[in-house]
Amino acid sequence: MRLTILGGGGFRVPLVYGALLGDRAEGRVSHVTLYDEDSGRLRVMARVLADQAAGIADAPAVTATTDLDEALRGADFVFSAIRVGGLDGRAADERIALAEGVLGQETVGAGGIAYGLRTVPVAREIARRVARTAPDAWVINFTNPAGVVTEAMAEELGDRVIGICDSPVGLGRRIARLLGARPGEAWIDYVGLNHLGWVRGLRIGGRDELPRLLADARALESFEEGRLFGAEWLRSLGAIPNEYLHYYYFNRDTVRAYQEVKQTRGAFLRDQQQGFYAEAGRPDPAPGAALAAWDRTRAEREATYMAENREVAGVGEREESDLESGGYEKVALALMRAIARDERATLILNVRNRGTLSVLDAEAVIEVPCLVDANGAHPVAVDPLPLHAVGLVTSVKAAEREVLAAAASGSRADAVKAFALHPLVDSVGVARRLVAGYAAEHPGLGYLR
Repeated sequence: MRLTILGGGGFRVPLVYGALLGDRAEGRVSHVTLYDEDSGRLRVMARVLADQAAGIADAPAVTATTDLDEALRGADFVFSAIRVGGLDGRAADERIALAEGVLGQETVGAGGIAYGLRTVPVAREIARRVARTAPDAWVINFTNPAGVVTEAMAEELGDRVIGICDSPVGLGRRIARLLGARPGEAWIDYVGLNHLGWVRGLRIGGRDELPRLLADARALESFEEGRLFGAEWLRSLGAIPNEYLHYYYFNRDTVRAYQEVKQTRGAFLRDQQQGFYAEAGRPDPAPGAALAAWDRTRAEREATYMAENREVAGVGEREESDLESGGYEKVALALMRAIARDERATLILNVRNRGTLSVLDAEAVIEVPCLVDANGAHPVAVDPLPLHAVGLVTSVKAAEREVLAAAASGSRADAVKAFALHPLVDSVGVARRLVAGYAAEHPGLGYLR
């Protein structure tokens, strides 16, 4: 089986390859093609993957290319993890938004809209190339903002593109462990959009155990999301929100915290990764040196994740139990296994709605539990959302739709509407200034007129 990774020079590629190294089943991935426009980053990632594979006789072969059609040809699965504009673009997204007093986070609010406007045209072109060059391939999308990018690619690929995210998986795993269950034994009632969802129940042996957790303040505040939101607010909601909802429920506090830091998250990652690629790309490195540099950089990256939000909540540094991510590479591998081998699985994925949430149309991409088999991912029926969640989900989806419209039309008016309709942008005037600022900063937004 052949896997192509788009954004193959990206920092998180070794997570995916490492998961493949642990797969010993029949029909596993035997060849990985890395595609990236940056040949230097490709060389570094190929070196890290070679270090990972050292001593493993049957490790998947790795090739690298800057030719997209060559990368796609013969692929069974395409893993998309591109970053249009790079980390310089992310840092600019944050800076421009914060100057207007609104959130510039990578996927949430103004920053997410700017990132979407840059990324959707590229994602649509990739989808067209996949449809032409590898029509039988399944596309697994991790490119952010994952929901709107998956929806854009589905215009060309239909249900053969599936979006993944590690946030709900990690949240469900932490709750299950607190309730004394192995994650695989629990049914997680999770529903929403990407980076905008809630765990509303967790069933073990057919019984919903979430009320038991909500009744225990000490247990609630023993894990990352509980510390972020606080037991009192979680009890008021009667649910456990995805960590990204901290930007909505505590927006003014997080914007102020982000404005006060010396360096935004995007700028930190840009500088950190520049150091990593320079170190790992040195001529004639010692065996294992590139992988060791990657391991050190990743540990620092994970430890500083959402540091500003934790400061707002007054919870200090991340605890060791929170450093384990949801494992998007494990979700991707489980998804590939379920489709390729018809190994049926239940996974929280980003898929087309198809009537699952009555407040959204059939084509809207949502994030819900899905049953996966050889025919793809099938969303499971869920209970209706509470009214406050309906408001957030529908307003954010409306903004996403305007991103899709602006990327198709090139209309600056559509782009302004995308910003203005988002619940974290509080003024049409701010929306207009954001569009002007982003269009002036990013070459990738030159299509807006």
